[in-house]
Amino acid sequence: MAKKQLEDDLLTGASLSEGKDKSQKKAEKAAQKNAKAKKKSEEKRTALKAEIDALKEELAKETDSAKKDKISAKIKKLSDAYASVGSTKGVAKRTATIIKSVVCVVLVVAILVTYVATGAVRKGFIASLSIPAQTLTGVTVTNGESKAKIKVSTYNFYFATVYNNLQSQKDMYVQYGLDPADYDLDVDFSKKFSSQDYTYTDEETNKEKTISWSAHMNQLVLDAIENTYTYYLAAVAANDGKEPEITDDQKQELNDTIKEYRENAEKYGYTLSGYLVRAMGRGVTESVFRTESTRQYIASNYQNELNDTTTAKKEYTKEDINKYKDEHLDELKTVDAKIFECENEDKAKEFASKLSADGSNFADLCVKYSKEKFDKTSYADPAFSTEIGATKAWLQSKGYAIATADAHEHEEGEEHSEDEEVKYSGLDWLFSKDRKAGDIKQYSTTVVYVIAPASLSDRKTVDVRHILIAPETDDESTSAKDATDAQWGAAYEKAKNILAKWDKTEDGFAKLAKENSQDGNADDGGIYQEVVTSYMVNSFNTWCFDTDRKAGDTAIVKTEFGYHIMYFVGTNDKTVWQKNAEKALTSADSKSEIEKLEKEYTIKQHWFGSRYFEKDVDIAS
Repeated sequence: MAKKQLEDDLLTGASLSEGKDKSQKKAEKAAQKNAKAKKKSEEKRTALKAEIDALKEELAKETDSAKKDKISAKIKKLSDAYASVGSTKGVAKRTATIIKSVVCVVLVVAILVTYVATGAVRKGFIASLSIPAQTLTGVTVTNGESKAKIKVSTYNFYFATVYNNLQSQKDMYVQYGLDPADYDLDVDFSKKFSSQDYTYTDEETNKEKTISWSAHMNQLVLDAIENTYTYYLAAVAANDGKEPEITDDQKQELNDTIKEYRENAEKYGYTLSGYLVRAMGRGVTESVFRTESTRQYIASNYQNELNDTTTAKKEYTKEDINKYKDEHLDELKTVDAKIFECENEDKAKEFASKLSADGSNFADLCVKYSKEKFDKTSYADPAFSTEIGATKAWLQSKGYAIATADAHEHEEGEEHSEDEEVKYSGLDWLFSKDRKAGDIKQYSTTVVYVIAPASLSDRKTVDVRHILIAPETDDESTSAKDATDAQWGAAYEKAKNILAKWDKTEDGFAKLAKENSQDGNADDGGIYQEVVTSYMVNSFNTWCFDTDRKAGDTAIVKTEFGYHIMYFVGTNDKTVWQKNAEKALTSADSKSEIEKLEKEYTIKQHWFGSRYFEKDVDIAS
């Protein structure tokens, strides 16, 4: 009975942790952003259709042939725009990259805590140790010098993780009203993978090919294994052939996970290994789980270390920085502006029509046209709608309509690509040399008031410390934005009390940050160094780059994450554009190092061992 209950719980996701790790939260934010983009597309299509219908009526009444031709041309142009807005044609390659980045990054233990319970119990998953799975080599990863022989049990560990990750991704897209088929997830998890087709575009021939979803899953699992073991083997080689230690926090996280699994196993009358085998596949015992989780941590740590090492080992000269500036001047220019994203175009037009010439009522209008309770309260502070030193890339990352690409279409079979040249009329307007302070623009759902036009700003980078005090909500999954007024009030009082204890020294502030901050840099005394404009959320950013800011200043600043007790350390000699250029150069060098490493390692699947791989779900048909 207990074992039957275990199967039911594995199917429903009961009795395992529902906590979300950073990877899942990032995926959720991406899904939310996609949902928002889809909504905007639908609104834009509705507006375009109304324009088209109106022109068609005008065309029916018009008798002058020249005017009719002109109207017809407008209708065609609008119809082309209508067809391309929200179009998913050719999106497969881009979204395949997104999905691959999710499943082929190092898969840490926290993902398993959340996802292992969401997958179906597969027929091949038997409650035994499965000797072939533990002894047979399934794949080999090597660079010619370092080699790892991957057992079938390890393959099955990754299969379960990738499977559950994909299923969770699909559920998330559905939750946000997106079509999973648009994201390379046109798969039915209630049917056998081997009975379903997966169609993709071959990068070499640019022609569509079709394989089974089972074959596609196998490739995703191999990619995930190769990714992890590339960095794991490189980490071991860099550590004189010895496996590096993982951090104390990682050890604790792994032990907590094992403890939770053990408690669940005992609840159903299983050993821990029997429980893991039942949940994840043949051969995935406690030993395999510990080993693979540890190696994932090591791989992740080394990848981060490789990025840090690349950053630290190269000093960029003034000549390097200036050369980058000359070649990427447009990317380094920044603007200061008040920006608000309205619910729809009609609201944006109303907003713009009511906006005073000096922009003095911008914050009031933000409050009026905000939908969410948090926004209506927070936008009363002008800092919430003020973008200080924003680059084109930053505005694009924020999802403003004015920073989206113009409607465009492709030839049949042609796909969107990363190096594709598209036009951004909104950004062209905002970053034009003709812009001046006080200019106002309503572009689709965005309203902009220009504070300072685009320039290569001489604004300096800053060092700042902070202590984050987030509202304490009743449910850990509830975001700060959804906290009650009382919870926000309690957080503010706590922030005030902490600041009152400060001894007026930087060291004293750092100590308070270590003891109280809920941000990830608490152990570093809440320090952020060489901060550039737009690196932080608006109100935080605006406070840091206030022209009157001086060393030793403090304040309590509200953001969507909570209250930040601020301490201004000081400005640096390096300008924001110089730091941005340096970061871009470092990123390019890091990417080069990583690509070089990843090319060194190859993966080979062994035919006999692969006969024992987990491949399908528990479906009778």
